[in-house]
Amino acid sequence: MSVTQINTAKVSVIQDFKEITKMRLALSVVFSSVAGYLLGVEVISWSTLLLLTVGGYCMVGASNAFNQIIERDLDKLMDRTKDRPIPSGRMSVNTAFIIATIFTIIGITVLYTINPKTAMFGAISIFIYVSLYTPLKTKTPLSVFVGAIPGAIPFMLGWVAATNDFGIEPGTLFMVQFFWQFPHFWAIGWFLYDDYKKGGFFMLPTGKKDKGTAVQVLIYTIWTVVTSLIPVFGVTGDLYLTPVSGVILLILGAVLLRSAIRLYKIRDAKTAKQLMLMSVLYITLLQVIYVADKFIRVWI
Repeated sequence: MSVTQINTAKVSVIQDFKEITKMRLALSVVFSSVAGYLLGVEVISWSTLLLLTVGGYCMVGASNAFNQIIERDLDKLMDRTKDRPIPSGRMSVNTAFIIATIFTIIGITVLYTINPKTAMFGAISIFIYVSLYTPLKTKTPLSVFVGAIPGAIPFMLGWVAATNDFGIEPGTLFMVQFFWQFPHFWAIGWFLYDDYKKGGFFMLPTGKKDKGTAVQVLIYTIWTVVTSLIPVFGVTGDLYLTPVSGVILLILGAVLLRSAIRLYKIRDAKTAKQLMLMSVLYITLLQVIYVADKFIRVWI
């Protein structure tokens, strides 16, 4: 084998590893966990932050690998997934299972070294995602509700890692990301409707790209914006936002709501994709604003 072939093989292995663990998704989840940690911590421990990053990535990577093992036959049917490592034949099920298992063990162990509660929530997340959400995706639109639970854990996980406590503060962070996932994933389910249909996935609340689904997207978008503003009113313990940050979030929420209203009016794939992209921007900026607000108050 030539040097070029060896290098190509290495690149292929790295690419397959990124795909089986869904690196971009995993990194976004780690970002949420880090934001939650920074919100909860009094003095930053860089070692804890590193453990949270590694443990969080491992747990998400394991969940995604198990998911792709279970859905390998369905992934072959959909354009967006047919080139994944397992359905394409580049990675065996056994190899994927070994990766998923090792990542689960490492993830739980690393999170446990932070504190037992963090490890517990991490384990709950992977269990619900793999054992409940994944099999329900082909059976009922309620799978999105079930999947929103592990999807909402990372933001609060960081707070628990920082404080070794679960109270109203991480509960609020959980609710923010929980409600956010409905307009986000229903938007994805809308513009990828035909592809999901090939795999037999039920992602939209009514099962169709209709007015009923658009109404629910609108309702949950409103709940997302409202929940995000609760810390402004000083009722969420140590989790607090200044009125200035609240106004910024309100403006950002109005832009998100505008995207949801456009989907309600137009109801096409392009508008749904725009809502999805806006929802990603919204949750990212929200977490940045939450963290920036806290540290600006500390410095001032």
